[in-house]
Amino acid sequence: MNFNPEKKTTTIILQVASFAIVSLILWNTNSFFKKFKEEERNKVEIWASALVELQSLPADADPGNLPLKIFQNNTTTPMILVNRDGAIKVSNMPKEFATDTVVVKSKIEKFESENTPIKIDYKGEELATLYYGNSEVLNKLKYYPIALLLIIFLFAAVIYFFFKINKSSEQNKLWAGMAKETAHQIGTPLTSLLGWNELLKAENVNPNITSEIEKDISRLEIITERFSKIGSLPVLKETNIVAETQNAFEYLKNRSSKLILFSIDSRIDEIPVLLNKPLYQWTIENLVKNGIDAMRGKGSISVEILKEGNNAVILVSDTGQGILKRNFDTIFNPGFTSKKRGWGLGLSLVKRIVEEYHKGKIKVLSSSKEGTIMKMSFKINS
Repeated sequence: MNFNPEKKTTTIILQVASFAIVSLILWNTNSFFKKFKEEERNKVEIWASALVELQSLPADADPGNLPLKIFQNNTTTPMILVNRDGAIKVSNMPKEFATDTVVVKSKIEKFESENTPIKIDYKGEELATLYYGNSEVLNKLKYYPIALLLIIFLFAAVIYFFFKINKSSEQNKLWAGMAKETAHQIGTPLTSLLGWNELLKAENVNPNITSEIEKDISRLEIITERFSKIGSLPVLKETNIVAETQNAFEYLKNRSSKLILFSIDSRIDEIPVLLNKPLYQWTIENLVKNGIDAMRGKGSISVEILKEGNNAVILVSDTGQGILKRNFDTIFNPGFTSKKRGWGLGLSLVKRIVEEYHKGKIKVLSSSKEGTIMKMSFKINS
């Protein structure tokens, strides 16, 4: 595949910048969380001090406004006060919790895991133990980074898919334009060849020669039709996929090296499938030619046609050097090629023809050093 240093550098910079931003967000949130947690503990310790102050006053003494105001202001932090005699008092929690020992014990364990309990002493004597949990605001703050990262991820995903779809659309327009221009360019010499062939016939040239020329002219017409259909929705007609596969296979067999052993096997004479003939034949040619390239011009190519449920299945096998497992999906990407020369468009076009135009499926069924098997499947038109 093509290597673009500038694109790779930009990608690395964006990845590093994204990591730095996310790390900064997490660090700031964590710092804020710790600070807020310390402030809550200070508030609870003040509350405990106010409790000690009230406990130390005589029964008929006026406690003043400050201790009472401290008690009234603490409305967010859930607390459980356990006196030394085992009496339980809950604050900022449902009152019925105090009568359910199982719930109280569970809450005490939870609070103890969140915050270190505060021992309330008076003149060296332990009066009670105060267990307190995180306030609702603190709990929400704990999950804030996750929510923020999720929003950032979703935003980045939307941007990524937008640019990907936009880029894919531009590439499709480019390939379609190139394909149509190629078809247009082929048309001019093709018309000239038709005229020259008619002239050869008039000169009483060997009919076998003009017949072979006509076959190749017909072939060029098919190729021109294929390129002209790229970018537009092809017309599908019910076709015997067995016959179409055999026709494409035989054409390649007659024009390939004698070092290649061709074989085709079908135990069924007819399987009706909605096909566009020129485009389907193109897929067979691409798969066979890829197999020949993988074998470096010497080996065996075989095609097997069979039915699997409601699908017509085409298996194209070669005895080439095989495909690495990690490349099973990558080989269908535009630009991917293992050849020194080539654009890496063959299998990409095959995938598009099979899956987008014919709603079929194509994949690497298996591959090893002994060869590769490609599998295509099309829904039977019944």
